[in-house]
Amino acid sequence: MSKKSQEIIYGIHAVEAAIRNQPENILQVFVQQGRNDNRIKTILNLAKNSGVSLQAISNDKLKDKCPKARHQGVAAEIRCNNSNAITLDDILEKESVLLLVLDEVQDPHNIGACLRTADAVGVDAVVVSKNRSPALTPVMRNVASGAAETVPYIMVSNLARALDKIKDSNVWVMGTSGDADQTIYDTNATQRLALVMGSEGKGMRRLTREACDELISIPMQGSVESLNISVATAVCLYEVRRQLQCKS
Repeated sequence: MSKKSQEIIYGIHAVEAAIRNQPENILQVFVQQGRNDNRIKTILNLAKNSGVSLQAISNDKLKDKCPKARHQGVAAEIRCNNSNAITLDDILEKESVLLLVLDEVQDPHNIGACLRTADAVGVDAVVVSKNRSPALTPVMRNVASGAAETVPYIMVSNLARALDKIKDSNVWVMGTSGDADQTIYDTNATQRLALVMGSEGKGMRRLTREACDELISIPMQGSVESLNISVATAVCLYEVRRQLQCKS
């Protein structure tokens, strides 16, 4: 099998989520020799019950598989299999839709944190441009703490065209901008919704901004001008979730 068709993931949450949600894509789980704590035992039991291959290796060998990473005593070699991946069309066919769209967000730690929040809030998928954001990486999976295995990460060729497609499917596209007059707390977020977040440095690109149905901001009371993208995403998504729960 080509190395490009497989990758190493690491960390308790990421490996456990992969076993629970995608055991068919796991080639092997590696556990640090001598580790016998409850968190590792949970992974061992899950792997055995799922028929996943296990191998105990030394800490040095585990470090070799996860260079410059905190592996937490466990890693897994997974198959990068997208043949059955959920598509944007699949999501848009659902009765209720909540999408998170990231425009030119490139930092893997921020994307991983956004995936984690997306899972917590119940987002159907995270949509990014394949030319403007990275594919899923081990770092993103680790920061996401298992959310990368539960929230579809959909890469599109042209984000502006994808937003037009989303709008044509009766989904309201709400973009975030520091200069928007209306705040996230003033809008109706209870409809089929796509929340668009721009990069920290530049915000949304012009075509992305023009594709939005409305623009909203996060009210800032202090001296700082903006929030970290993952923090801003969490603020907006939890307001969306609050409104949805109040409606129901």
